[in-house]
Amino acid sequence: MTTVTERRTVPGGRRKQPPKKLSTSALTDEQRRTIHMAASILLDYPKPDRRAHFDRVAEAVKGLPAEIAEEFESFLSAASELSQQQLEAHFTEIFDQKRKCCPYLTYYSTGDTRRRGMALVGFIEAYRAAGWEAVEGELPDYLPMVLEFSARSDSPIAGQLLSSYREGIEVLRVALETFASPYAHVVSAVCRSFGDIDDETRQRYLRLVNEGPPTEMVGVTTFLGTLAPFAPSGVASEGVRV
Repeated sequence: MTTVTERRTVPGGRRKQPPKKLSTSALTDEQRRTIHMAASILLDYPKPDRRAHFDRVAEAVKGLPAEIAEEFESFLSAASELSQQQLEAHFTEIFDQKRKCCPYLTYYSTGDTRRRGMALVGFIEAYRAAGWEAVEGELPDYLPMVLEFSARSDSPIAGQLLSSYREGIEVLRVALETFASPYAHVVSAVCRSFGDIDDETRQRYLRLVNEGPPTEMVGVTTFLGTLAPFAPSGVASEGVRV
């Protein structure tokens, strides 16, 4: 596997046209891992040591299906035109200040309600069930962390975890497109790595696009409640983030 260790914003609000439906590609396991690892790096806060990996990302994604490689190339091209200060400022403006651009997945299913703490525990249990531990200093539902877990883990839990929060990731993509952020290309690449979205899931995420994350739990279900609370006996755990 090949691993890889400013445009103006527009006003937000309710969209008049439904968001575009992305095509998906038939991918090998290796290609999906590369997509998720590349996206994990690019969606993380672009401090200098993280940005130093962008060239490796550019090289790694060249062998991906054209429509996915083009998404990564579009982001990398836009990022290359920004100074370090500009890219960090854009990241902060988008991911810290835009409600629908939250990079923490449980926010899309629970909002800032009391249920969110339980959902976060579910992520920790998911990592442990696969024999991993999230490192301290970051919430376990942070999308770059979940994507790295998917790229590096052989457990089916990783894919289930992402699928369980498909609606939230789609909402993030549409929100980034609305604000004309180049980060939309990276999330689009992730969305293209999933299977075709079914009508029921599409209707749920369209509702979230229009209404935003819930103020109370609104019936968005995940598979987290079915997991054992600890990793299997004898399975070594290692940190998810590098």
